[in-house]
Amino acid sequence: MNFLLRLLTWWNGSTLGTQIFTARKGVKVGEDEQGNVFYETRDGKRRWVVYNGEVEASRISPDWHGWLHFTWDEPPTAKPLAHKPWEKPHKENLTGSALAYAPPGSLRRAQPVERKDYEAWQPE
Repeated sequence: MNFLLRLLTWWNGSTLGTQIFTARKGVKVGEDEQGNVFYETRDGKRRWVVYNGEVEASRISPDWHGWLHFTWDEPPTAKPLAHKPWEKPHKENLTGSALAYAPPGSLRRAQPVERKDYEAWQPE
């Protein structure tokens, strides 16, 4: 069953085709803190990532994202980016998940906030 999932789906990890292409043409460049592995072809014209677990693009840090999209030539393993002290650590996009932000008064909150800052209109 696992073989069939790898053959037919892309969201459960890399497909069989990607694994074959990676084995034949890929050169491992590095790995990030989440276990995602980054590759490029020997001639440097293509770059890709093999996710560790669920395929979710927001799990890639800005450092590796810039390298994947040819913003800079050196990968973060060879030339780490300088980070400012006010920068927060990278977090994946939680939109659409149970951990997504729900503002006060949202119906998704367990106990919605009782609003007292306005009075609802009532017809006469």
